[in-house]
Formats: sequence, structure tokens, C-alpha cells
Amino acid sequence: MGIRQRLQGFVESAGFSQFITGVILINAVLLGMETSPSLMDKAGPVIVFLDSVCLAIFVAEIAMKLISTGRRFFSNGWNVFDFVIVGIALVPGAGGLSVLRALRILRVLRVISVAPRLRRVVEGFISALPGMASVFLLMAILFYIGAVIATKLFSQSFPEWFGDLGLSAYTLFQIMTLESWSMGIVRPVMEVYPYAWMFFVPFIMVTTFAVVNLLVGLIVNSMQDAHHAEDGEKTDAYRDEVLERLEIIEKHLIAQSNSKK
Repeated sequence: MGIRQRLQGFVESAGFSQFITGVILINAVLLGMETSPSLMDKAGPVIVFLDSVCLAIFVAEIAMKLISTGRRFFSNGWNVFDFVIVGIALVPGAGGLSVLRALRILRVLRVISVAPRLRRVVEGFISALPGMASVFLLMAILFYIGAVIATKLFSQSFPEWFGDLGLSAYTLFQIMTLESWSMGIVRPVMEVYPYAWMFFVPFIMVTTFAVVNLLVGLIVNSMQDAHHAEDGEKTDAYRDEVLERLEIIEKHLIAQSNSKK
């Protein structure tokens, strides 16, 4: 077995994956500690040093994967994800790039790439995106229609909420989330326009209870499909293993029969 094969076996082993997961979690704690001025005053150099050690481990992991897999490294979406996250962490934190340095906390997302169950959740969400795009388009059309109507009806008396198309859309989004929608917005509007409920109630029924639940249903179905696909892969792998063993037994029996003759 060559060096590449041994290195690939090492980085793909369960023990190494668990080690990287532990480093990710430790690094997440360290990044949180860096936000505390009191902790940084007491143990700032130690925290920064440990953070650098974690980053060095991540860089070494990426390097080993690149060496062991070569160009195939970038054919795996999760490898590219890890590469980008670690690359952001290596950006100097000076000047206008300080915002990118703040994105170091994204290293915590690497736990997704090393946890199979989390990967399935993300993959299920991504597979639901095409269907979600249609729902988002429908919601955008509904919001546009609602914003135009609300601006025409209520802008004169409530310019802070419905003064223009953008303000109306934002107010309707707040209403859709049901955050202070009744006492905060709708009831004050109804004091001036008693029949305003005829606009707001159908809007909530359509957006909050219909369209949003449609999004949830798409995501749930996608997750179920991902689990079914995984179960099918496990079943196929088990079937192949059983067939392989039966083939070995059959060859063994044939060999025994030939030896007796």
C-alpha cells in the first residue's frame, strides 16, 4: 500500500474524524472566550495560542486530504466547504479585512462536514431549494401585491409603516411573522380604518398559515427522501455483502466437491 493510500485511510478513519470534531468544538469555545474582555485580560495570550493550534490542525488536515486525494479533493463539495472555511480563517485581520476575520466563527460549521447526520440535514435542505424557489417567488408576488394595496390604503395616515412600497413590504413581513401584529399595527390602523381587518386577516391566512407551512412541508419531505435514500444505500450494501459471502461459500463447496472426486 502506497503512502497516499495509507494517508487517505488515516484521514478517513473514524478516530481521526472524532479527533477533528473535538478540535472544532474546542475551537468554538475558544472563539467565544475571545469575545470576553475579562477573559482576554487574564488569559489572552493562552487563548490566542490555542486558537492558532486549532487552526494549524485544520490546515494540516486539509493538506493531508489534498496530498492523499489530489485533484479529486475538489470534486467533493464538503471538502471545498472545509477549504473555504479554513481559508477565510487564514486571512489577515488588518484594515478592511477585519470583517473576514470575524467570520472565523464559521469554523464551527465544519462540524457539519464531519457529522453524517448533520450532513444529511443540510443535503435534504439543499435538495428542497428548487421547490422552495417557486414558493419564494409566489410569496414575493403576494408581498408585492399586498405592499401596493397597503400603501394605497394606509400611507396617508400611517406613513411610518406604509409610507412607500419598501416600508409597506417590511411592515407586512412583520405581520406575517405575527410579531406584535395585532396590538402593534393592525388595531391602531383599524382605529382609523375600521374595515382594515378585511385586508390583514386574509393576508395572514395566506402567507403565515398557507405559504410558510408549504415551505415547511417541502423541507420535511426532502428530509424524508434523504433518509429513505440512505436506507436504500444501506440495504444495497448489505445485499451486496450477502451475495459476496454466498458466492464465496458456493466456491468453497464446489472446491470441496471437486476434491472428493
